[in-house]
Amino acid sequence: MNKERYHAGIGLALKLVGMIAVALASLVAGPALADSDPALVAAARREGRVVVYSVLSNKAAQPLIADFQAVYPGIEVDYDGDKGSTEMDARFRAESAAGKFTADVVWSSAMDMQMKLVGDGFATPYRSPEAAGLPVWANYRNLAYATTQEPVVIVYNRDLLAPADVPRDHDGLAALLVRQPERLKGRITSFDIEKSGVGYMLAAQDSLANRKQAGLLAAFGRAGLRQSGGTGDMLTGINNGTFLLGYNMMGAYALSRGRKDLLRLGVVFPADYTLVLSRVAFVSKRATHPNAARLWLDYLLSARGQKVLGDAIELYPIRAGVKARFTAAGLQKAIGPAIRQVPLDMTLAAAMDDPTRSRILAAWRKATGQIAAAQ
Repeated sequence: MNKERYHAGIGLALKLVGMIAVALASLVAGPALADSDPALVAAARREGRVVVYSVLSNKAAQPLIADFQAVYPGIEVDYDGDKGSTEMDARFRAESAAGKFTADVVWSSAMDMQMKLVGDGFATPYRSPEAAGLPVWANYRNLAYATTQEPVVIVYNRDLLAPADVPRDHDGLAALLVRQPERLKGRITSFDIEKSGVGYMLAAQDSLANRKQAGLLAAFGRAGLRQSGGTGDMLTGINNGTFLLGYNMMGAYALSRGRKDLLRLGVVFPADYTLVLSRVAFVSKRATHPNAARLWLDYLLSARGQKVLGDAIELYPIRAGVKARFTAAGLQKAIGPAIRQVPLDMTLAAAMDDPTRSRILAAWRKATGQIAAAQ
């Protein structure tokens, strides 16, 4: 066999493997979309592309991309999920202000940033036919849609923290920090709320939910809280013993990694209240491919797309009745009455404005300022 025929054969084999993978994704994913408008599908295919900005990594999003393209062949997904929420928000705003090519769909777990973008006029309304299958609260005026339910948890190293020391609620965490200050010094981690959009939103929600938040922040300061911008680094640090405990961690990631490769992770749903956030998606008012953007949003909200989220990506779906490994019913059962859903409304955007933001950041800086030099 000559070299040209060999490489041609390899190329054909790889192409066949890709076709089989997409076909399998289509078979496994579940029911088709409800009532796709043929005219919308035809217009989207003429556009041939959808550009998505997201904080779900490119690698994690591959099952969604493959299955979307199985449902809508001929529509390329240009997906960018390798930036943090703050960086993504800044990029989208800057490109929009400059009149540059930008995202068709913006999808992020930083709910406050998303709602701020909506309030600032960056979203265009779209009444998705899939909205009927969502909780009423998950649709904000046909401008923004919640796509997942993700618990915010305490994560700890099961080998290094005795069961009696594991905090079961926010008061218990503060008490642990007071009881064992030397042992925990520099070994507690959480988001840097000045750099992480999600981290700031969770701090703002804590300020509403926890009447003793000031005391918890003070305990963090005395314990030398170590701050980070990324969930993955924090979970790895907890698993390898660099940290004993992480606060306001993304629960779906922690549960998934704890079953696969970070086997020392323990997860606590705080019994006094467990925040549950959502990844919020909207169609950009400046979308270059508006019809393909609407189809992508329909897919995310559909029973089929939600099943991919709950199975392959291991995020809790927003829709009830989706048969997957992760389900809305399973999350409700795990948390019980302590569940506190972060609302999809403009109160989130208001928390980003002065004087609220200044107050929250000032309290955070006061508590953690003593360790600023260590970051």
